[in-house]
Amino acid sequence: MTSGRIDPATLAVMQNALRQIVNEMDLALERAAFTPIMSEARDRANGLYDALTGEVITQGDTGMPIFVGVMQFAVQSALADYPDLGPDDVVMLNDPYRGGTHLMDVKLVRPFFYRGERFAVLANCGHWTDIGGAVPGGFGVRATEIYQEGVRIPPVMLMRNGVIQEDLLKLLFANTRVPEERLGDLKAQIAAINVGHGRLTALLDKYGAAEVRRYMRELTERAEQLMRAYVAKIPDGDYSFETNVDSDGLILEPITVALDLKVRGSDIELDFSRSSAPVKGAMNGSLSATVSSVYVALKHIFPEVPINAGAFRPVRVNAPETTFLNAQFPKAVSGSSAEVSLRVVDAVFGALSQAIPEQVPAACFGSVENFTISGYDPESRKSYIMFRFSGGGYGGQPGIDGLSNGSAPISAARTSPIEVLEALYPIAFNHYRLREGSGGAGQFRGGFGVSFEISLLRGEAVSSVIGDRGIYPPFGVQGGGAGALAEVRYTLGGQAYRPQHVTKDEGVAMLAGDSVSIETPGGGGWGEPWQRDPAAVIRDLSLGLISQDMASRIYGVAAVGSGAAWQCDEAGTRKLRASRVASQPATNIPPSTRQRAMAEPETAES
Repeated sequence: MTSGRIDPATLAVMQNALRQIVNEMDLALERAAFTPIMSEARDRANGLYDALTGEVITQGDTGMPIFVGVMQFAVQSALADYPDLGPDDVVMLNDPYRGGTHLMDVKLVRPFFYRGERFAVLANCGHWTDIGGAVPGGFGVRATEIYQEGVRIPPVMLMRNGVIQEDLLKLLFANTRVPEERLGDLKAQIAAINVGHGRLTALLDKYGAAEVRRYMRELTERAEQLMRAYVAKIPDGDYSFETNVDSDGLILEPITVALDLKVRGSDIELDFSRSSAPVKGAMNGSLSATVSSVYVALKHIFPEVPINAGAFRPVRVNAPETTFLNAQFPKAVSGSSAEVSLRVVDAVFGALSQAIPEQVPAACFGSVENFTISGYDPESRKSYIMFRFSGGGYGGQPGIDGLSNGSAPISAARTSPIEVLEALYPIAFNHYRLREGSGGAGQFRGGFGVSFEISLLRGEAVSSVIGDRGIYPPFGVQGGGAGALAEVRYTLGGQAYRPQHVTKDEGVAMLAGDSVSIETPGGGGWGEPWQRDPAAVIRDLSLGLISQDMASRIYGVAAVGSGAAWQCDEAGTRKLRASRVASQPATNIPPSTRQRAMAEPETAES
């Protein structure tokens, strides 16, 4: 059993056993959490990490992908501050500069001991719907310092020898809203760690610590080999791409993610040093979030590579402190996840689309439109904070249209069910539907975003939103068109109100009867729209996803009929496509919007 030979069957069993341990941790956290953002939307992750280096060994199937690298940084920070952690000690942190994203993502780290020896580290992360600060929910658009965003927790001892430090919690919860929910979610995170401890103990009891460690080492080495094999297939070269965050919420100017990507053999280097300088507002990114976003982007392109530290070894990321992608204390960072992180993913996709166009999709919708509404419910006589994020359209890719209403590519989360939110909070969804026509045109079109409207039923409330892609749309590739822009609109006292920064605002006062409407972007298109199969165009038209005008003007397909009974006029289609005008924009965005969106187009160089 302990010989040097690696048995393939045992390797597969060990890989799945380790992953199942973390899957059970995810499930335990989901079932025990108090707030819908963890229990329903799955804005959480658990992982298993190396006892000495803190590097990731495995993460669960439904954990947030961006937390893969982020928690690795967090575990390393915890081990650095507390090198002599005992078997029943638990460290807590959310510091963006020490392995965090934004303050709302709270991590727990517990060493795992087996027969007196530290064997591994168990850790998890969950999004708390409040962490104090000036704005309920933590998404403060106008924050210029971390102090304004909430309570920053460096690595601190939450539990010593299995005993929770009550004084620490007393101080923490005195500075957060709705503290009973925070306590419930914290205990759910502790419970998940305990589940992992029990399951890992059972695995080592069965196979022995030395054998499990040997197979973990083999899994790491094989992940590196597999990633190197994929990178080696990318043509050696230098590839550059630029994409923009709309603004920092304070100054209406674009913030550029500029990527210079270099491939040499089986190594890949991603240099972000030409990106914009740190910004005044909250759209700065933490280094851990930036690096993890790169890992996630590569995982999308090479999905067969398993999640562990070996997969990251061929990858080198340079994001210097001179850029907004490596925020330094005390810069505000509430937009780090997900908006800034999503733009990093876009940049990786854009650069690699030049090198391996058949493997890389167009841009995803790229903005979850983080929305918070909070107040006092006079019916339940309780204060509340409702936070939700939204799905959108994925980019088209060779052979397949983009997914509609998918989760963000840094995420494996779900949208909280409408029924749950309406039962818990004094709100009502007036509609929730696919946003027709929002997918970028292409041979394989982008997926569609969503459109929804929320009304406040009673009491008074304030709301905030941090989104993006309201000025610069998700780009298409290989001749595909851009997806539709994000839109945020309020109706307050019967009067229309739109945020100056399109998708970013805070402290919007709402009274009963007021409403907010949010429309998320569609994904970019892949390939020339006039090359799209006419049958696919007719199907979209029959389903009400595009208009007859779009079918004709953008796709060059003549359609006859009405309602759900459209047919292709083959002769008319041949005529339209034969007379195609080269200057016709490959997009479904109205001209006035397109002018606003593409004032400074995203660029690619190779």
